[in-house]
Amino acid sequence: MPNDFQPLRRALLSVSDKTGLISLATKLSAIGVELLSTGGTAKALRDAGLPVKDVSEITNFPEMMDGRVKTLHPMVHGGLLALRDNTDHLAAMDKHGIGNIDLLVVNLYPFEAAVAAGSDYNTCIENIDIGGPAMIRAAAKNHEFVSVVVDVEDYDVLLSELEVNDGQTTLAFRQGLAQAAYARTGAYDAAVSTWMAAAIGVDAPRRKAIAGTFEKKMRYGENPHQAASFYSNGDARCGVATAEQHQGKALSYNNINDTDAAFELIAEFDPANGPACAIIKHANPCGVAKAATMAAAYRSAFDCDRTSAFGGIIALNQTLDASTAEQIVKIFTEVVIAPDATEEAKAVFAAKKNLRLLTAGGLPDVCKPGQVWKQVSGGYLIQDRDNGSIDPSDLRVVTKRQPNAQEMADLLIAWKIAKHVKSNAIIYVKDGATVGIGAGQMSRVDSTRIAARKAQEMAEVLGLAAPMTNGSVVASDAFFPFSDGLLTAAESGATAVIQPGGSMRDEDVIKAADDAGLAMVFTGIRHFRH
Repeated sequence: MPNDFQPLRRALLSVSDKTGLISLATKLSAIGVELLSTGGTAKALRDAGLPVKDVSEITNFPEMMDGRVKTLHPMVHGGLLALRDNTDHLAAMDKHGIGNIDLLVVNLYPFEAAVAAGSDYNTCIENIDIGGPAMIRAAAKNHEFVSVVVDVEDYDVLLSELEVNDGQTTLAFRQGLAQAAYARTGAYDAAVSTWMAAAIGVDAPRRKAIAGTFEKKMRYGENPHQAASFYSNGDARCGVATAEQHQGKALSYNNINDTDAAFELIAEFDPANGPACAIIKHANPCGVAKAATMAAAYRSAFDCDRTSAFGGIIALNQTLDASTAEQIVKIFTEVVIAPDATEEAKAVFAAKKNLRLLTAGGLPDVCKPGQVWKQVSGGYLIQDRDNGSIDPSDLRVVTKRQPNAQEMADLLIAWKIAKHVKSNAIIYVKDGATVGIGAGQMSRVDSTRIAARKAQEMAEVLGLAAPMTNGSVVASDAFFPFSDGLLTAAESGATAVIQPGGSMRDEDVIKAADDAGLAMVFTGIRHFRH
């Protein structure tokens, strides 16, 4: 292949993150590579006793405008962009005294970190790198001759390449570096444009970009024939992406998806208001409960649907303790995620080698704005994360009968859960625990019936005289378009209903509730989850 091997004689290093800089530069200098640098990077190299030439020495221009202008110069870009086998390019280099730059090592101003830290507008602007991306793009374009390194983790890879090839790099190696470089500048621009759109109030920009950092390749996606990888986006929200895994095999695609669903749900329950537990299967809850202790919350959640709980995901809103851990290990569970876990609980789990335990250090803020993406043929659907919530004062009682205190407490719990159940969603709750969940049906009536049937089946398993839906409340994620779903809930023993309202037939549904002696409240907000 033409121009496969290229010698490395001259390098330009200009980095914000100086991790590993001195080690890299020392080894480059030791093999005879001339070092060029800028500002703080040059100082760091000089302080380490390394020979280094300031870029200003080759441009004959000082760094100016608070460092905004230092590398934007033909002496730099000519050295990066010149085709070493093009006679016209070589003649221009000779005429203007432009020297080759064979290696560019640049990592960019910490813009993403500035945004994550909540910096003000001007601080974020000053952390937008200009010269760095320009040099990176130039070097990457000329990868036939030039190597470009943008990530600290590639320093050792570069040194290994040089050692194996006697101070040279291969074309395949340079191509890989170039791809990574363009991905980095693309991600950087995506971060800047996304932040700026929010900063100036543009909610539907003409162009939209997303970016992520590769974390790991999955064995496969939802199914074995689907390739999959996991990327992080730098969001500091506590969750599956930031959690520490203490034991068990690597998480699969489905594990991550379901664990995220579980943790987002349990985050609806403020730990200050007591322990809560959610058990998830295929991204839908099969049991959720609040109780005086975490062990009791787990048992109540488990009793909602013991069959579906097998092989599920468990999320807790408080620290996992040994008593709860001892309950959990009685059946097969894929993943447990909690803000923290005691050493005693970890010891209980240690005997279950395939059980993954994740601690996230806290709960995600369910009210924090964000966006979710869905690919469709020919494009993307982008929407705000469903961070909608209600306060008891937001509710409007529309029936003659008012819900009592226990009903109101259960209605609010049911509504929190409905937000995280696939539509059409129906949730029965009694005494702080789900007793029947119907999810993902094409008809709301069918969801209501399925939830009631599951409750009946669990009553038989638990040896109860009647299903726990007797005396329960019910939540519907969207309005009842007809009274049939509501009446089905009443037939199952529900005494109170929470729903958005807003149907053309609201009056008919309200009358049906009154006739059945139900209390019903409207939220004025819907939680479709398709």
